Amino acid sequence: MNHLLLAAADTGSTARTITISLFVVFVLITLGITVWASRQTRNATDFYAGGRSFSGFQNGMAIGGDYMSAASFLGIAGIIALSGYDGFLYSIGFLVAWLVALLLVAELMRNSGKYTMADVLAFRLSQRPVRTAAAVSTITVSIFYLLAQMVGAGALVSLLLGIKPGQTFAGMDADTAKVATIVFVGVLMIVYVVVGGMKGTTYVQIVKAFLLMCGALLMTVLVLAAFKFNLSSLLGSAAEKSGKGAAFLEPGLRYGKDVAGDATQTFYNKMDLLSLGIALVLGTAGLPHILTRFYTVPNARAARKSVLWAIGLIGAFYLMTLALGFGAAALVGGKAITAQDKAGNTAAPQLAQALGEKYLGGATGGAILLAVIAAVAFATILAVVAGLTLASSSSLAHDFYANVLKGGQTSERQEVQVARVSAFVIGAISIVLSIFAQSLNVAFLVALAFAVAASGNLPAILYSLFWKRFTTAGATAAIYGGLVSAVLLVFFSPVVSGSPTAMFPHSDWHWFPLSNPGIISIPIGFLCGWLGTVLSREPADAAKYAEMEVRSLTGAGAH
Repeated sequence: MNHLLLAAADTGSTARTITISLFVVFVLITLGITVWASRQTRNATDFYAGGRSFSGFQNGMAIGGDYMSAASFLGIAGIIALSGYDGFLYSIGFLVAWLVALLLVAELMRNSGKYTMADVLAFRLSQRPVRTAAAVSTITVSIFYLLAQMVGAGALVSLLLGIKPGQTFAGMDADTAKVATIVFVGVLMIVYVVVGGMKGTTYVQIVKAFLLMCGALLMTVLVLAAFKFNLSSLLGSAAEKSGKGAAFLEPGLRYGKDVAGDATQTFYNKMDLLSLGIALVLGTAGLPHILTRFYTVPNARAARKSVLWAIGLIGAFYLMTLALGFGAAALVGGKAITAQDKAGNTAAPQLAQALGEKYLGGATGGAILLAVIAAVAFATILAVVAGLTLASSSSLAHDFYANVLKGGQTSERQEVQVARVSAFVIGAISIVLSIFAQSLNVAFLVALAFAVAASGNLPAILYSLFWKRFTTAGATAAIYGGLVSAVLLVFFSPVVSGSPTAMFPHSDWHWFPLSNPGIISIPIGFLCGWLGTVLSREPADAAKYAEMEVRSLTGAGAH
């Protein structure tokens, strides 16, 4: 199986040419879409919300493109390939989360807001404190999510170029080449946002969603064909090649482990599993780049339709991750996967190479399919990072600059210019932080972003939409309380220090035993919102709440 570690660069100059050509073609096509979209962007509504011109189907495709990120394609496939049954928890959690978004958030947010999450919160509360808190939360969540995409990009391109520890490419060692890749992706995402705005980003996401579904479907069919469409044979072979036997197909291999003779650690393991599940299910409804997508459609009905299309698309995709993950375990093997990338982020592309060699004519066929699937994964990363950067830069410009610093006294042109500058700043921060997070699985990193979103954003959104008594003090307490508790618990968890796969593996300052903070930080966010409200002397504006209730439920007066 060692030959499966070899990427396109190791199968000859022809294969390398194919690989590089596919990347160049995709980048040129997406840049062309971005330049075209920039000519259609004439005002703030075009830049932030794509002119509210997308249909439910188009927006559903774009939401799918936003949501089926590197975590879905690379991370989940990798976790299933290495951890078996437990890895599928991510697929289930990510999918079920859409029911929360559909039933509680999508239609009401579309009717109540304009460009950002803060528009909903500020509708009946004080502008400046609420918008400041929302901007801080949006940027924090987006950066956590961006880390996952950038790390995935580094692992992916290293595989494509055949860069492994001890090897060099263009004079760079493996680590330097990964860093260079992260910087390259960061620069591209900044260009997409600065030039194309929401229109350019949305069309790139639609193209990417189509390519990703086609690529995943092709690989799924080939994996099933390799085992004569016998799922039992596929699972049995995956368990055998994983080196973990029957435990590979049972719960407890990665999460919720029973540790003999250590009841405390067993308890922590169970709580970590529960914490992860809560964060995955509740996180989607608080993700800024998903919430902004609801403003790109003309009305609430289209917002609801777009979520239904997204659920169908995402559900089908996550079913296919089963075949990708177990197929990688069976056809590539856990040792070969971890030898290329310890976190398993390259399992899907390595599977593509194995399938290409099996069905498309040897090494060259393997290199071709690897290049195609890797180009699709790269498209996934570029589209998602552009959406995240747009959401955070829009919040910084629209919420903080225009409404906090300038008190609403600014032109649309100035606001859009600030958003473009903000994209540079946020992109630079994400690039630097991603360099230190390369040892972590990308699906795991996204789970942390979900926990932060569910802790800081979701309590404020739900209270604002459904609690008449909710006040400005409650909103800021919910956002800051949930956000700070989540980030602090992550910082003092085994994710950052104290474990071999931590961001800083040679240091240890962790005291929080769980890897995901959701089970603690999400209740803290809701509790802080409640305490901030009941302890404040600020009177609730019943008339404004009644107006918001009518608008959110009927769409009367919506933008």
